[in-house]
Amino acid sequence: MNTTEHPRPTNHLANETSPYLLQHVHNPVDWYPWTEEALKKARKEDKPIFLSIGYSACHWCHVMERESFENPDVAEILNRHFVSIKVDREERPDLDEIYMTAVQLLTGSGGWPMSVFLTPELQPFYGGTYFPPENRYGRVGFITLLERVAELWDRKRSDLMQSAGEITRAIAGHAAAQPAAQGPLRRELIEQAANRLEQAFDADGGGFGEAPKFPPVAALQLLMRRHAHTSSDSALTMVRHTLNRMAQGGVYDQVGGGFHRYSVDAQWLVPHFEKMLYDNAQLAEVYTAAWQLTREDTYRTVAIETLDYVLRDMTHERGAFFSSEDADSEGKEGLFYVWTPDELRTVLGEPDADLAMAFWGVTDAGNFEGANILHVPIPLKTFAKEHDLAPDMLDERIRRWKARLLEARASRTRPGRDDKVITAWNGLMISAFAKGGRAFGRTLYVEAARRAARFILSEMVRDDVLYRTWRDGTARRPAYLDDYAFFIQGMLDLYESEGAAEWLDEAGRWADRMLAEFKDEKGGGLFYTSARLHPDVLVRSKAAHDGSEPSANAVAAHALLRLSALTGREDPGEEGERLLNAHAGHMERMPSGMLNMLAAYDYFSGPRREIVLAGDPGDPQWNALRRVVAESYLPNAVLAYSFPGEDRSNQVLLQGKEPVDGRAAVYVCRNQTCQAPVCEPDALKRELT
Repeated sequence: MNTTEHPRPTNHLANETSPYLLQHVHNPVDWYPWTEEALKKARKEDKPIFLSIGYSACHWCHVMERESFENPDVAEILNRHFVSIKVDREERPDLDEIYMTAVQLLTGSGGWPMSVFLTPELQPFYGGTYFPPENRYGRVGFITLLERVAELWDRKRSDLMQSAGEITRAIAGHAAAQPAAQGPLRRELIEQAANRLEQAFDADGGGFGEAPKFPPVAALQLLMRRHAHTSSDSALTMVRHTLNRMAQGGVYDQVGGGFHRYSVDAQWLVPHFEKMLYDNAQLAEVYTAAWQLTREDTYRTVAIETLDYVLRDMTHERGAFFSSEDADSEGKEGLFYVWTPDELRTVLGEPDADLAMAFWGVTDAGNFEGANILHVPIPLKTFAKEHDLAPDMLDERIRRWKARLLEARASRTRPGRDDKVITAWNGLMISAFAKGGRAFGRTLYVEAARRAARFILSEMVRDDVLYRTWRDGTARRPAYLDDYAFFIQGMLDLYESEGAAEWLDEAGRWADRMLAEFKDEKGGGLFYTSARLHPDVLVRSKAAHDGSEPSANAVAAHALLRLSALTGREDPGEEGERLLNAHAGHMERMPSGMLNMLAAYDYFSGPRREIVLAGDPGDPQWNALRRVVAESYLPNAVLAYSFPGEDRSNQVLLQGKEPVDGRAAVYVCRNQTCQAPVCEPDALKRELT
């Protein structure tokens, strides 16, 4: 059919910018975005709301669309009995959090696509996740469910309203719950969390618990901190084994770099193939830190390949970072990433193909639907020894294989990409590029972080309001707590990587705005997820626990404490301490869900180091000293710069920190007590050990 001459009809999503919403614009379902128009329609027509929440890279969201939302019979029922609203969870984390709580209360679990039925007053009375179109898999069919809900709305509405009231009260209680502090914060909390991680550690596959396995970034970061403080061998063993197994598995894209969302098995072999920006930001950062701690080349390689993947495939021409890539291409999950032996022989030729297939575990039978997910069943050094090869020579050959396979893969149909820009996720990626650029001496990475930060400040700020998303020239929706917290953290990391005072000043500016918009003055220091500028929500919640992303409250606490140390301002530090105290009870009772808050507490409790590098960046001695700092694992340190001729008299940490007899110098202070300045790299290494 000629779609130019006979365009398919559109619904009310046509003017949206979210790629996820636009994927549904031609559904026969009369979808609305979450707007006052849709909510008013439900109230006026006295109809229940069917709320569907998902995201662009969600495999089962695509399945439910094909099976149900493109089905005229389903659309007829929805259009007649309901007001149907489609929400991109990445645009509206507040709605996602509220109604995910409802689904978990109703069913004991959650996920996406999320399917929730609401009263016109936005109170949920029934919900679930994926529903097949007809009864199967032990699940009620979607058509059956819709007909049943419509019948109950007409005949037993009082029962539904009673249920909606009870669920809403439970959500409100969950959102307003204040974790009471149980005495003072204690260093033992970190030890207790590490011990629990050790009990859950999978000594075979790495990671914690059973399949499916998600990359445990926060756990690894806490264990590295523990090792740095106590020289714990068990903590470092868990970190190394997990990082090695993930890097060797199919969850890591062996050809193009970067990580898939999670592994469906315990060995990190078969991934769910979607790639998320926030995962790759956190994983690049943790592999960078692991290299600083251990100097193992594998960790450096993985971090660099991951950052290079983002630059190559996930970066807007003006510097901002895109959100995700789908699991599917050509309607099939993982098709873009898997290989057959014949394909490898065609691309690599003989004898390279045979050696490459042995290295990546490729067989005729395959390990995924008749094809092969590339993985590394035998570590490189062991494989090199078994094949009588020098490890360096094998490593170079692998690099050439990857380049040729990547070029060949580029001719395939790529998975769909969600090219919207999310402030929070860009903040995480700014941190990853800033830290990676500093550690590996790659100015290209620091420049990438700088460009992204400037994009946000120029394109996603209007009238002193930070916005959540941007696409095709349009910024949408005032930002949430995670946007502020992650962006502030990114600017602090960018400052520590290049020393430009503008990033410290911007971090302070947005920290003040974050406090004004999100702090609950009556709630013991806790921050709301949504801002005062978000009026159209059932409740304002306060998320304390880590999820797939770090807890926004935890990142806010850590960023405020760092900002205070770098600037000398007392108020951010006081707010950060309040946040820690407000979460003391949760850290005591549920440390496994509070690992990022425990990391913030680890920084707060110290010992902390304040490091000042004084001198001229054009001086080779300055650069040698900077390299020592940059390559060191210093989780509880802040780094500031004292440049000749720059007036930072308002930055207390820099006062009195000058070059020594014209030579670049480093001042290392512990808990605001400074040692004598150090001018030699070897002496600085000893000081930082």
